[in-house]
Amino acid sequence: MSTYFLHPDSIRKLFDTIAPTYDFLNHLLSLRRDFYWRKMAVRELKGIGGWILDIATGTGDVAIEIIQQNGYQKKVFGLDLSEPMIKRARQKILRKGLFQSIALSRGDAIDLPFRENTFSASIIAFGLRNIPNKEQALFEMIRVIKKGGKVIVLEFTFPRDELMRRLYPFYLKKFLPWVGGLISGDRGAYAYLPKSVTQFPHAEDYEKILKRSGLEEIHSRRLTFGIASIISGIKRYP
Repeated sequence: MSTYFLHPDSIRKLFDTIAPTYDFLNHLLSLRRDFYWRKMAVRELKGIGGWILDIATGTGDVAIEIIQQNGYQKKVFGLDLSEPMIKRARQKILRKGLFQSIALSRGDAIDLPFRENTFSASIIAFGLRNIPNKEQALFEMIRVIKKGGKVIVLEFTFPRDELMRRLYPFYLKKFLPWVGGLISGDRGAYAYLPKSVTQFPHAEDYEKILKRSGLEEIHSRRLTFGIASIISGIKRYP
């Protein structure tokens, strides 16, 4: 399998560029299934209180979903590499009156600015595939959570259904870059994003790196014919 990754600075600039149309295109290109995917990923946090770390928070949708599902039983710290994304997340959180429950900052997933055992859980949605050093990002997500804490990864994967397996490559490689480029004005960004999906096409690929990172009780769940998957694990060592 060939490896196709951009430099972290290029990734940041890519998301800086598409930030203005990011939410609209997410909803459009997923036929609004992205709401369901995030909701299911956040449900993995059921029974976990305290502070939750949301890596690659983007425009804050996962952080907002965490609070909306759990009221004030949880608080969220959202981190993202892109300042324009953080700005949009902050505006959205202020509009919803959630500024007391969600903190935001710009930061790098492979060098988190937090002490060990700070959070009850960490979550990353549609961001891990864009990080070249996935093991380092996961190590950091594990380092900053408490013993018994949970790491949750929501990512795009390839569907298993025969018909969807035939249709999905066309959608991913042709339709998505065309529509995304037309609306965002950056076809290159929406040509890169599908390529990043192909590097880890199945939930099992993510299970392996979660296991290598030291997590235990690893589980995965396919969503929408396997177009997206939730992969999670527990930190059992101190």
